[in-house]
Amino acid sequence: MKATHVIVEEIIKKSPFLEEALAEGIINLSSLSRQIKPEIDEELQKDVQIGAIVMALKRLSPKFDPNLKIRVKKVINKLGDITVRSKITYYTFANSDTIIDKQAVLLKGLKGKKDTFFAFTQGVYETTIILSDSEHSDVDNIFRGETLIQDTSGLSSITIKLPSENADVSGIYYFILKKIAWEGINISDIISTMHEFTIIVDDEYIDRAFSILKNLNKNI
Repeated sequence: MKATHVIVEEIIKKSPFLEEALAEGIINLSSLSRQIKPEIDEELQKDVQIGAIVMALKRLSPKFDPNLKIRVKKVINKLGDITVRSKITYYTFANSDTIIDKQAVLLKGLKGKKDTFFAFTQGVYETTIILSDSEHSDVDNIFRGETLIQDTSGLSSITIKLPSENADVSGIYYFILKKIAWEGINISDIISTMHEFTIIVDDEYIDRAFSILKNLNKNI
C-alpha cells in the first residue's frame, strides 16, 4: 500500500498550478489538505488525518529553479510593443485535396492589405484560418464546397514582440499563459513566430488580457 506522502505527491504533480503555488509558498496548506483529503482517503481506503496530509505537503519539495525565474524575468522585462486587433473570425475546415489551392487564392487576394489580420494552421485532419471580418465574403466564395467544421466570430488578437533571447530561455510561454489561465480567460488559439507571440481571445476578455500582458513584468 502506498504511503500518504506518496499519494499527496501524485495529486500535486497532476496540477502544475498547485505545484507552483506550493513552491512559491502562496497556498494555505490546511485548506489544500481538506480539499484533497477525499481523494487520499479513497486511495488508501482509510480516514487520513488532516495533520498527516499537511505534514506530507510540507515535506514535498516541488522542483523550482530560482535561476530559471531570474532568466525568465530578464526576458519578460524586454518584451516589446503589444498590438491589439479586433473583428476577427476563426474558421476550421476539414482537410481536402483542394484546401491548399484555395488558401493560395485567398493569400493572393490579401496581398498588400497590411491592416488585415490572417493566420493559417494545417493539422492532420483540419485547417484553421484566422482572418479579419472584412474578408468574410472572400472566405465564403473561395472555400465554397469545402467542409466547414466551425466558424467563430467576435474574437480579438493580442500580439507581443519578443526579444531575441526568448528562444534560449525555457518557460517564457508558460509564464505568459499561466497568468492568462489564472484569470479564467479562455484562449481560442495561439500563434507564434521567432519574435512574436499572439493569442486569440473572445472580445469580452480582451481588456483583461491586455492588462495582464501589459503588466507581466510587475508580476514576476
